[in-house]
Amino acid sequence: MSELDSVEELYQQVILDHNRTPRNFRKLEDADRSAEGHNPLCGDHLWVFVRMEGNRIGDITFYGAGCAISKASASMMTEAVKGKSRQEAEELFERFRRLVMGGDGGSLGKLAAFSGVSEFPVRVKCATLAWHTLRSALEGKEETVSTE
Repeated sequence: MSELDSVEELYQQVILDHNRTPRNFRKLEDADRSAEGHNPLCGDHLWVFVRMEGNRIGDITFYGAGCAISKASASMMTEAVKGKSRQEAEELFERFRRLVMGGDGGSLGKLAAFSGVSEFPVRVKCATLAWHTLRSALEGKEETVSTE
């Protein structure tokens, strides 16, 4: 097994782990912002709940159902943005989006596990749904976020 195969296998394990045991998977009762996201092609349907502390994300959770990539992305997103400012979360989303579109996302830590998604364009929407939903929650928008 080459080093590249080992890295890809490690990334697959990270995604599978977050799908099987998603972090922050619950409704956040004291959320002051939330948004709903839906990917009609894949059937992903989730809600993101955020509690702000000033300009920082004090707590963030998600709830819903979706494919492995969607659920793992939402789980890893909640871990990545907790404690970050709105601007830092937005910048992280833009880097993540570049990564899954096949570009350079810079240093993304465990989120780099999604680099292979660019090879499957229909899965890009699965990987970014939670992120678009977070953006909507932070902006206080009421409509459901759709990938279509």
